[in-house]
Amino acid sequence: MQCVLLAAGMGKRMWPLTATRPKVMIPIANRPMLAHLVSAAAGAGFDDIVCVVGYREEAVRSYFGKGERCGVKISYVVQRSQRGTGDALLSAEHLLEDEFVLLNGDMLLSEEDLRRISGTGGVCMGLAEVEDPKEYGVVEVEADRITGLYEKTPNPPTNLINAGAYRLDARIFGYLRTCPVSERGEVELTDALQEYIRSGELQAMLLSSWMDIGQPWNVLDANALCMDHMETKVSGTVEENVILHGPVVVKEGAVVKSGTYIEGPCIIGENCRIGPHAYIRGSTAIGANCHIGHSVEVKNSVIFPNTNIPHFNYVGDSVIGSGCNLGAGTKVANLRHDNRSVRVGSQDTKRRKFGAVIGDDVLFGINCSVNVGAAIGRGARIGPHSYVSGIVGEDAIIR
Repeated sequence: MQCVLLAAGMGKRMWPLTATRPKVMIPIANRPMLAHLVSAAAGAGFDDIVCVVGYREEAVRSYFGKGERCGVKISYVVQRSQRGTGDALLSAEHLLEDEFVLLNGDMLLSEEDLRRISGTGGVCMGLAEVEDPKEYGVVEVEADRITGLYEKTPNPPTNLINAGAYRLDARIFGYLRTCPVSERGEVELTDALQEYIRSGELQAMLLSSWMDIGQPWNVLDANALCMDHMETKVSGTVEENVILHGPVVVKEGAVVKSGTYIEGPCIIGENCRIGPHAYIRGSTAIGANCHIGHSVEVKNSVIFPNTNIPHFNYVGDSVIGSGCNLGAGTKVANLRHDNRSVRVGSQDTKRRKFGAVIGDDVLFGINCSVNVGAAIGRGARIGPHSYVSGIVGEDAIIR
């Protein structure tokens, strides 16, 4: 059976990380989030994957190629304009057989659940149970059939949501072509699914493991989940007087210098320079070619490749893009004194601890202070001794 991955969207809610890459290429445990889904699909027995690309599609094509590195065959189709998930699926119609599995590209899903979805007879939808379903499509279920599907209602009738994983057949294309365009100007897949619901055919399958990666702070949760069962593997150089506590991966070409303490789970990417006397705390992933230097502490963070945090810095619970540089003494706060959950702009992260999300190529001068919940756009330049708070636009200059 074929597997279709929807990977065309920019992911506006992931700004500023998506200013320079599609959402599905944001690294989770030092691999693009889409790579985790492709690996799960391959492990579940899918060897024919159709990937719908669009925004900055070259990044997806360059990484995955024809699927050789993943042990699968990958074909691509392009959604030229972002007109909804239904339109994205229609763009792949000419490559698809009568039955297939369809997955949103911005989630984590297990091999086991993918096997269960593909193994059902007929059409089905994967469901997840969440505490706050208001931001999702909510479903009602009777026995094993879906009887209602409601998009982002303020009064959800259940805590069961549409998880973005489906087993469908070729009838969906006819349903999509007759769907009216929504108020958002999109062809909505969920509108077409109502035909299956009306006929009582759409089966419900509660997923055992699922995570949506819709906001920058979700990257931290996904990163921790993907490193949960990691084992220590040291392929780089670890000098004397370094302590590795718990599962730590040190990739080829990386050097961990004397006096450094690393708490796992932690991944140090290829050709990184760590220390001397650095302290890296659990659930941190550091991308390739990074420098985490003398007397730097990094906690529960995702650092993209080619970023330098070189002298007397603190970074807590943050996501930092590629090509950034933190001046000596620059620190990122991660906790409100009133212990309320941190907000990024108008969005509640629902996290007691969250630092900042920083886009690519942001440069800081010495002794800058970055407040909790800051979002800093690509290419910003932050002058020495600056205080940064709130939303900072792309290419902004703060003196």
